[in-house]
Formats: sequence, structure tokens, C-alpha cells
Amino acid sequence: MQAYILRRLLLMVPTLFGISLVCFLLTQFIPGGPVEEMIVRIQHASSEKGRDASKAITPEEIENIRHYYGFDRPIHIRYLHWMGKVLRLDFGRSYTYGEPAWDVIKSKFPISLFFGVTSFILSYSICIPLGLLKALKNRSGFDTASSIIIFAGYVIPGFALGVLLLTFFAGGKYFDWFPLSGIVSDDWESYSFLGKVGDFLWHMALPLLCYMVSEFAFLTLLMKNALLEEMSKDYMRTALLQGMTFRQAAWKHALRNALIPLATRAGEIFTLMFAGALLIEKVFDIDGMGLLAYNSIENRDYNVVLGIILISSFLAMLGRLFSDLLYVWVDPRIRLR
Repeated sequence: MQAYILRRLLLMVPTLFGISLVCFLLTQFIPGGPVEEMIVRIQHASSEKGRDASKAITPEEIENIRHYYGFDRPIHIRYLHWMGKVLRLDFGRSYTYGEPAWDVIKSKFPISLFFGVTSFILSYSICIPLGLLKALKNRSGFDTASSIIIFAGYVIPGFALGVLLLTFFAGGKYFDWFPLSGIVSDDWESYSFLGKVGDFLWHMALPLLCYMVSEFAFLTLLMKNALLEEMSKDYMRTALLQGMTFRQAAWKHALRNALIPLATRAGEIFTLMFAGALLIEKVFDIDGMGLLAYNSIENRDYNVVLGIILISSFLAMLGRLFSDLLYVWVDPRIRLR
């Protein structure tokens, strides 16, 4: 097991280098980079002052801008220089924010981490017993009623649900139970510790519901179907013949095997904070990793974009390793070599 983990960790190194090389080359050849952005800003400022925009900047000044951003050097030298800084956890400076890219990413990370970890814990802690109950009461009134709600949650996009929730439960048009936007109140600093926690959870309730609704619905259905499949196998009939009740056989034998498909999804805890959150963050005005990634791509803030790609790629590979280890825990028959 230890040798397998070590081998997987070592394989991450060349994989990350390959990802970084491909993404770095792509950013260098995409038009509209920081040099072009700076030139456009200077020309725009000159046109506002009534000057000729085409004469606002000289070729020498353009070359100085290229030198400032490092684009006057060969591309392989730029990559090696950038990678040398990355190894020191220095992704360069953000062209948009004027701060170190790592500081910009780090400032948005906690809120996305909260969404990812909390939605993961809540989804798995609810969907496993709910899926088990639905399988035990298959085709009953409870199963039918809960399936209607679950299918509705599965098909509705998180951002669309967010718009509906804000319309009915925030802002005062129908009910004024939750805030419209943000993660804390304006006077949050004046609250007590418990008051701060309560205010934060109050702001996070609706976006967290939107964040986890689709994953929760998928996991519940996956759990139910996996358990129904296990219940139809021969070892369940053998357990029943030995005197076990159907519920006892399901808990003792079928449940563990039914958890194997869910172990595959468990690795996504490491990447949920980067994926699928953009529109939800936009609806609730939450400045997280999804919105940062979108704005950085739009503004050609390459250092932030590359930093996010590398971090998300590393977390994705950790997630796959985490899933493999869960396989072994759920099913001891599996051997990792």
C-alpha cells in the first residue's frame, strides 16, 4: 500500500510538468495578452483626452512593455523562469490585481473550500441512508414521493434554483428570510463569535443548497440503484436462508458492496471547489474560485489562470488517489499494487 501511494505521488510530478507546459504554451499564443491589454488601455486613455490613439504609444514604449512582462525573451526561457518560480510557490504577479497571483488565489480559496467540503459531507451523510431507505422501500409511496423531489433537484441547474430561492425567500418580494448576496453582513465585525458563525451560515444556506442539490440527487439515486443490484445477488439469498431478515442482510452485506460506486465520486471533494460554482457565485454575489477563474480568463490574467490550473490539476490527482484508497477500505478484497 505504501509503495503504491508513493508511486502515485511520484507520477504526479511529470504529469504536473506536462500540464504546466501545455497550458503555458497555450497562454503564450492566445491573442489579447497582457501586452495588448496595456496598449489598449493607453490608447483608450489617450482617445479620452482627445489625442490620436494611433500615436499614443511608440514602438520603443511597446518594447518596454514587452520587457516589463517578460515577453521579449524566447518562450522556452520564459517557461523555465516561470517554472522555477512555481517550484517556490510563486506564480508571478496578477496583471489584473497587481498582487502576487498566489495571494489572489489564496484569498478566494477559503470560501470555495467551505462549499466543497460542506457539500461533500452533507451529501454523503444524507444520500447514503436515504438511498438505503429508498431501496428497502422500493416502489412504495415514500420512494415515489422522494423520487419526484430528487429528480426535480437533479434536472434543475444550481444557478436557476438560486434565482428561484432569491425570488421567493430573499429581498422581501415574498419572504425576507435570507440575505440577497454576500457571505456576511456589513456589521459582521461587531458580532460575537457565535453571532459571526450564525451570520455566516445564514448567508451560506441558500448558495450551499444550490451548490449540492445536483450532486446530492445523483448520489442518492446511485446509492439506491447500487443497493438494489446487490440485493438481487445470490449471497443475499444465502443470507436470508441463514435466518437473517431482509433489512439485516442489507445492512450487513449489501450496503458495503453498494458503497463501491460512491467511492468513485468521493474523490471529487478535491475538485468541487473549482468546478460548477461560477454561475452560483454570480447569482449570490460570492467572490470565490469559480468567479476568479472566469474573470482571470476574460482579462487574460495568465499567471492567475495558470496557478488555478496547476492547483486544480494537483487536487484532481489527489482526488483519484483518495478514491482508490476508499476502494480498499470499502472492499478489502481489492489490492493496490
